[in-house]
Amino acid sequence: MTLSDSDIDFLVATVAHAGTSEIMPRFRNLSASAISEKTSAVDLVTEADVLAEKQITAALLQRFPTAHIVGEEAYDADRSVIPALRDAPLAFVIDPVDGTFNFASGFPAFGTLLAVTVKGETVAGVIHDPVMGDSIVSVKGAGAVLKRANGSEAKLRVAEPVGLSDMVGIFSWGHSHPDRRPVIAANMAKTKMALSLNCSAHEYWLVATGKLHFIGHEKLMPWDHLAGVLTHQEAGGYTLKLDGTPYRPGDTEGGILSAPDKESWKMLRRDILGL
Repeated sequence: MTLSDSDIDFLVATVAHAGTSEIMPRFRNLSASAISEKTSAVDLVTEADVLAEKQITAALLQRFPTAHIVGEEAYDADRSVIPALRDAPLAFVIDPVDGTFNFASGFPAFGTLLAVTVKGETVAGVIHDPVMGDSIVSVKGAGAVLKRANGSEAKLRVAEPVGLSDMVGIFSWGHSHPDRRPVIAANMAKTKMALSLNCSAHEYWLVATGKLHFIGHEKLMPWDHLAGVLTHQEAGGYTLKLDGTPYRPGDTEGGILSAPDKESWKMLRRDILGL
């Protein structure tokens, strides 16, 4: 299936509407009863996550009634939805509020991620910032574009390659094996500046707009990465799993690294991850 320009516009509008109607009215306005722990005190879900995902899902199914839907908040009810991404003729992967810990803390670094896959290939992605109202839209083979709320647009390009000591980046080593965490954390000191945002939406936003040189994760859930990886690639970046194979819908293991180019990727894999 090929998405039309009107389909892409619909996806952007759907995500933006969830931001204005379900997410932003609850930002810095959540009661304690509207926040719950999932697996830990830093892995949270709020009523904004749940209601935004339901709204986006309903809108998608109204326009694409046979589509396969993978939503972060609905995942626990049916874990078979992720493997099904490998073959689904048309699928949508939703992270309604990526960076929920930040959102629940009143820190404005969160976003909505929406990826479109067709038979195991990511073909489109939307990264939306509900605070600013801006979106990044990527389409396979057509590049990545920043669409501002004021109507302006700009094509995206990743940062130029530089030496490790001049790089600014993120590696989320908190999800690495305990034996590897101190190695990665120590090696990040070789860079110019190491960040931690706890929000894939803004990490991919920054690396696709050339503000970061690299990002990496060892925890792979499709709602965190599919839209962002396509966006990074369409902005000219180089992303692979840590074993050097492509990252595809349905993959949940193996880690991932995004860099400006192949040589930077190899350097980061060696000098940061020790692989």
